[in-house]
Amino acid sequence: MGKIGIIGGSGLYKIEGIKKVKPVAITTPFGQPSDKYITGELEGRQVVFLPRHGLGHRLNPSEINFRANIYGMKKLGVDRIISVSACGSLKKELKPLDFVIPEQFVDRTNQARKMSFFEKGIVAHIGFAEPVCGKLCAAVYKSARKTGSRVHLGGTYLNMEGPAFSTKAESNLYRAWGMDIIGMTNMAEAKLAREAEICYCTLAAVTDYDCWYESVETVTVEMVMSNLSKNIQNAKNILKRLIPALENKHNCSCREALKYAIVTDKKFIPRKVKEDLKIIIGKYIEHRA
Repeated sequence: MGKIGIIGGSGLYKIEGIKKVKPVAITTPFGQPSDKYITGELEGRQVVFLPRHGLGHRLNPSEINFRANIYGMKKLGVDRIISVSACGSLKKELKPLDFVIPEQFVDRTNQARKMSFFEKGIVAHIGFAEPVCGKLCAAVYKSARKTGSRVHLGGTYLNMEGPAFSTKAESNLYRAWGMDIIGMTNMAEAKLAREAEICYCTLAAVTDYDCWYESVETVTVEMVMSNLSKNIQNAKNILKRLIPALENKHNCSCREALKYAIVTDKKFIPRKVKEDLKIIIGKYIEHRA
């Protein structure tokens, strides 16, 4: 039975109620994660928590080492990740203090972020048509509804670069494209989790209407943090209801994302790459002809 990973975004830097707490520093082939991982028990289940931006919110979205963060989760035995994130709304019906569980992503970063473990002598092409785990998202939605929170299942998360917020022209363009919410971090996590064969779900807390809604004040950090602080406790309540409700055995296609994805011939993969990625590719490479 794998552990349950929780990545905390803006405002969520710790979770009360975790027992047998043990901070764990992880070294990865991709550098240092955002901070130490907090391992322990929550509602009777083994969990691993990581603050995405580091304690004290030290890292902006472009500085986050997403590869190290996900690699560390894999190394610690995590097989499901719930990512709690702040987001802006691009739809009137998705109101501040609502939660959204998106099922699609669109990437509008500048591509400087490292979103793949596969490089330097190994190539893999994962299927990413469905970028989140449907089973995990359904479980998160069910638990969120039981807390009385206003929650929406589905929609598209547009991942902008940041750290600046959108211009009005950009915000209206994304609305014209049919996007639902906007954030700065989750696309890379979703891709890397899929490569690591970890189920992934975003629990996005709506904090604002970005800057398209003329009758509402344009998004500011003060607005984001004010609304986020109100919703953080709701997010924690959702997690505490969700964790014990998750099935011990969780079988889905996420667990075999690399089965046919690695295209590099085994004998051409550099030894160091094999060693670095053993926790991710070992079960495939060791048995390939």
